[in-house]
Amino acid sequence: MTFEEFIMQAREMNASDIHLTVGAPTVVRVNGELRKYTELSDQVVNRTILSILSAEQEKMLTEGHDIDFSFELKNGARQRVNVFRQSGKLAACIRLLNAEIPTLEELKMPPILLEFAKKRRGLVLVTGPTGAGKSTTLAAMVEYINRTRACHIITIEDPIEYRYTQDKATIHQRELGRDVPSFAGALRSALREDPDVILIGEMRDYETISLAMTAAETGHLVFGTLHTSSAAQTIDRIIDACPIHAQEQTRSQLANMLQGIVAQTLVPTNDGKDRVAAVEIMVGNDAVKNLIRSNKIPQMETIMQAGQRNGMSTLNDSLARLYQSGQISYETALEYCTERGEMEKKLLSSVSSR
Repeated sequence: MTFEEFIMQAREMNASDIHLTVGAPTVVRVNGELRKYTELSDQVVNRTILSILSAEQEKMLTEGHDIDFSFELKNGARQRVNVFRQSGKLAACIRLLNAEIPTLEELKMPPILLEFAKKRRGLVLVTGPTGAGKSTTLAAMVEYINRTRACHIITIEDPIEYRYTQDKATIHQRELGRDVPSFAGALRSALREDPDVILIGEMRDYETISLAMTAAETGHLVFGTLHTSSAAQTIDRIIDACPIHAQEQTRSQLANMLQGIVAQTLVPTNDGKDRVAAVEIMVGNDAVKNLIRSNKIPQMETIMQAGQRNGMSTLNDSLARLYQSGQISYETALEYCTERGEMEKKLLSSVSSR
């Protein structure tokens, strides 16, 4: 079996990731669960991993660096790869990316995400754990802009995951390590490249966060991601990443230009054949902005519960709707909820209203 056939077989299984490890079984992740895939000899695994590295990447690996990159099969299917060493042996995680960018409707995302994509300025954050579908949601919003608006879009990614075909928009995609050395460096350049929309693959540090907020303040629509599990945690993470002397100013900036936060996680569907996104949504309205300015972040949950008419939703509300519509089980809703007692009440209410 060639490496390309190996990848395509995993795709036919609806796998999202492949884990190759010298000295251990090869496993794939299907619908969030790891499964043993096939028995490959250590020599085959070692040779397979090295075969997808360039000479420069192989040199970096021997010097102790982890390698992040993407590669494309002959049929256009794209993969994101991380190669590393563990216990002195080679290992790789391969993320199997969708060839086509799905629409927000196909992802079953709430209509408020389309409203975020229609904004002309401000900051929109998509957050969640690794593998929660953040990149796909962002790609769907950027593709909506590409299809509906004549503007200039710059993406800064590590690595590039989805390739856009230019429609109404002009799109430049920049990859860390190949086109630019850092997110912060790319952002500084982007502000001199006449962008309308900027997508930042990850807001990792204070410099990147500060530049992203400056870009949003100066009339650009900025999309970014963080590895946080809720809207409130996202606000805290941004503030905590700043030096103490800059935190008050950061709160003010964030309150001024935050359009919304989408915190998502993927949960298994009832039939066990797929996963669906449960999403917490915070819209940057006056009440939310006042809480940010006054550093009353714990009250954010109450505002989101009261703001459902404006498109807001807590994670528990989203899980309850998925249960009520028959997409997920009672047990799944409880497993992924943020507060079990509250969730049980919502589920009981869902049952009685059916």
